[in-house]
Amino acid sequence: MKRISSFFIALLLSTFSIAGVHPSMPWVEVNYPQDQDKRWWDDTWWKEGQLPTPQNYAVSMEEVTYMDGDVEVEAFLFKPTKTGKYPAILFQHGRRGLDSWTLPRVKRLAARGFIVLAPNMFGTYMKSPFPIEHDYIYDQHVAKGIDALLQRDDIKGDKICTVSHTRGGYMTLKALVAHNQQDKKVACYVAYYPHWQDPNASEVKQIYQYAPELNELNVPSLVFVGEYDQYQRIRPIMAGMEELKGRGVDAELIVYPGVGRGFDFRPVHVRTFADDLATKDADQRTAAFVRKNLNQ
Repeated sequence: MKRISSFFIALLLSTFSIAGVHPSMPWVEVNYPQDQDKRWWDDTWWKEGQLPTPQNYAVSMEEVTYMDGDVEVEAFLFKPTKTGKYPAILFQHGRRGLDSWTLPRVKRLAARGFIVLAPNMFGTYMKSPFPIEHDYIYDQHVAKGIDALLQRDDIKGDKICTVSHTRGGYMTLKALVAHNQQDKKVACYVAYYPHWQDPNASEVKQIYQYAPELNELNVPSLVFVGEYDQYQRIRPIMAGMEELKGRGVDAELIVYPGVGRGFDFRPVHVRTFADDLATKDADQRTAAFVRKNLNQ
């Protein structure tokens, strides 16, 4: 009986010991990549209470084309209505294409004060959205779109940045590396939840490997992904970012808590408050990152 009593006393003491720790420790500890080095930290906000003011511009949209060999590539051009020169961005869509859901997110990017060219691959070839297989000619068209954008007389500077999402991240990566557009023409690469593997590659590569072109990407890179994105996308993204950092490339990954794929364009009937917070933050960070690397 004495041994039993001693056992219960020890159990009770251990319970109190655990209970004493609980209020200061969460049940589940979650660590996000951006919280390791805290590049988001802002002393001006923390010490002085000052928030950065976004640049807001009224934006126009027009349908344009550019030639890549004998192919007339269709595209949308967004730019501020106020006359002047602006830094330039090429935006590349993914499997959804450019529709009533994704075109407004391109407009929101241009509204920060950029000229944005958005090639329309599916419109060019009159293809349906959401293809399974990838057509490599699209990667070449993205590369040519960079040239077409740089030839405009209403852009600032002699370089552009690229912004993309989902499969567009792969298409842009190929344009920069395989089609040699990164060294003298592109100052930075931004991707939202990119598909960092050849869509035509095997299932094993989709899950466990990133596209080999990442081994040659050398421009500053900023990547956004939702916490609840698909595992087979997150794993190559995490590994790819480590590869970039390991080679000394200025690369930053931000994982937004509480959101999944498509947070930047999900419509109101399925949109959440977390989606909106993530989108506004990513939009501002993208604008600041582009301006910094274009020296604007």
